[in-house]
Amino acid sequence: MTAPTIVSAPGKVLIAGGYLVLDPAYSGVVVSTSSRFYTVARDATDVGTGNIRVRSPQFTNATWLYATSEADGKVTVAPNADNESRNKFVQLALEKTAALAAEMRGAAAVTEALKAGTDIAIVGDNDFYSQRAQLDLQHLPRTMESLEQLPKFIPTGGALADVHKTGLGSSAALITSLVAALLVRLGVLTAEEFADTSGKSKGRRLSHNLAQFVHCLAQGKVGSGFDVSAAIFGSHLYTRFDPAVIQPLMDGDAKMPLLEVLSPSNAAWNYDVQDFKLPPLTRIMLADVDAGSDTPSLVGKVLKWRKDDTIKSKTLWTALDQLNQSLAQTLMHLSRLHDADPEGYASAVKYISSLQAVQWLANPFTPTDEAPIISTFYEAHRITEDIRARMREMGQLCDVPIEPPEQTRLLDKCITMSGVVGGGVPGAGGYDAIWLLVCDPVDPSPEIAPYKRVQHVWTKYEDLDVSPLLARESKAKGARVERMEDVQGLGQATELPK
Repeated sequence: MTAPTIVSAPGKVLIAGGYLVLDPAYSGVVVSTSSRFYTVARDATDVGTGNIRVRSPQFTNATWLYATSEADGKVTVAPNADNESRNKFVQLALEKTAALAAEMRGAAAVTEALKAGTDIAIVGDNDFYSQRAQLDLQHLPRTMESLEQLPKFIPTGGALADVHKTGLGSSAALITSLVAALLVRLGVLTAEEFADTSGKSKGRRLSHNLAQFVHCLAQGKVGSGFDVSAAIFGSHLYTRFDPAVIQPLMDGDAKMPLLEVLSPSNAAWNYDVQDFKLPPLTRIMLADVDAGSDTPSLVGKVLKWRKDDTIKSKTLWTALDQLNQSLAQTLMHLSRLHDADPEGYASAVKYISSLQAVQWLANPFTPTDEAPIISTFYEAHRITEDIRARMREMGQLCDVPIEPPEQTRLLDKCITMSGVVGGGVPGAGGYDAIWLLVCDPVDPSPEIAPYKRVQHVWTKYEDLDVSPLLARESKAKGARVERMEDVQGLGQATELPK
């Protein structure tokens, strides 16, 4: 019996580049989160020779059985007729990964790898789903400290279709972790190959291309792909691929080999991934706002406006792109300033953590070596506010609530807190969530920890139902092979049914 194969993939937050990231002419700033999806694949003799059982233990009625067969050099995966429900995302991931593996290794090798029977358990960190009901059930306030008390991978108590998601890109992280785990399990990639975290890694790029195709096929459209890209590569500056690269496969061209399109050597995959990370001694804060928005509807209206009003939209998108790029460069410059003078940087962060952004430049006695650091933090603050203003302008021109007035009031209140650099509505906006970048100084006294101040605002806020998430930026670069003993609660959450 072979050892379990475990691959995790992170969620995402698009902090700059909403809507623009749909166009290959522009790029977005995407932050990968510490919240992850985990796929655990192992031998399971109880499912029958060549069969696959996929479980999502956090939901009710979320077990699916599949049978594999080999013919004419191909491996097919078919759902069991007795399955209580269907999961298009899982089924397509199994079908396309098995087909690609058969092209690359031969159908016999894939059949042999699956011969013993396979159990696949998929679980996501609690942050992917709203925990309001759990906190209320346990009479806990909606704070990060309360969320930390909840068991890992807590069951939702409901069906997959009924759960309230928090916008971290659960489907992209799930598909990515499942596809990557299968590629390793079927011998297409080795764990060592997957350990290469660079954007040039052939194994990682193969996983990316396959996950993008499966995700697009399951959704029935070719999206921007930044969510899958974040799940594979981690935080980065993302420029999308030309949708034409997978159009033949989307159209169902059965004669075209998958590898011909999905190979990392296929130059038509012209997406670009540039290194990015948030500055040291800062943290991203995320909140789930329980109002809800229809992202496809928002996107459709914005794209229609862009097509109908080309002059205004081009001017606005150019201005937004310049701001987005400036934000990325400013945040990365802060990392360089830290590396050049860690002590001065730490002192500057502690200083601005006790002041509102409008006060950061007011002290005439600021040490000379700290002044450039503080002014760069203020520049990041100014740019985020300019981006918000431009996004609101676009919303007004399109008659779309990109940053609704309710969100504006909440964000304005948060951004006036000491030590808060900036924030906004992630991705396409709407009523779903907000993000903030706050200072996170070394050993702050409780009264000057900026995240505590922000959390107090969220707890007391009455105009909207705000609930924090635990997620921070993931320091790991995207998807990774895991060991069971390194992930708290994973063994219990995914143990084989008895």
